[in-house]
Amino acid sequence: MTKGNETKITDELYAYMLAHNPPLDPVQRELVETTYARFPDHAGMVSAEEQAPLLAFLVRLVGARHVVEVGTFTGFSALAMARALPADGTLIACDISEEWTAYGREAWAKAGVADRIDLRIAPALDTLRAMPAGPHIDFAYLDADKGGYIAYWEELVPRMRQGGLIAVDNVLFHGGVTDPGATGPTAAIKEFNDHAAADARMDTVLLTVADGLTLARKK
Repeated sequence: MTKGNETKITDELYAYMLAHNPPLDPVQRELVETTYARFPDHAGMVSAEEQAPLLAFLVRLVGARHVVEVGTFTGFSALAMARALPADGTLIACDISEEWTAYGREAWAKAGVADRIDLRIAPALDTLRAMPAGPHIDFAYLDADKGGYIAYWEELVPRMRQGGLIAVDNVLFHGGVTDPGATGPTAAIKEFNDHAAADARMDTVLLTVADGLTLARKK
């Protein structure tokens, strides 16, 4: 068995990695700082810093014009993806909190991408089910309530165009996925990981990026 985890991510190595990635722009940095200041008990929900340039890279890589985000929080990941869209691209952002997403709206306006983001405050399943049923989504980012992952996946996959990409966050769930007695959100993530890996409609890989990131390409 080939073991690929010999490199331990120390604080110094993490800083080195960030220094060799595209830096956050001032609006992104301000949004992260505001999120931690305003919502310290929930700030862990914001995507990791290295995920912003990665999401932007993936949006550009697939030539996305139609993006869907399930779980927006304060809008950090939506901002990164919207910046990578062409001027006529659209990102549908699904969330249920007016309070959290208000900070995103402000940042999107500062960044000049508010016209690319269609924020829909409603249960995400309702928003997804109201979309056209046929393949039309180029890129989707799933980072919402963990118990809903399979249901969101099942709404997204049929709507992805061939070659479209889904990125799914927190698929290692703080390392809890190796616990055979896992319960709650951890158990839901374990079930989702098995479900995604077995889905013959998608080419899927699970990566140790941040808290675990699954990338799935529509066949």
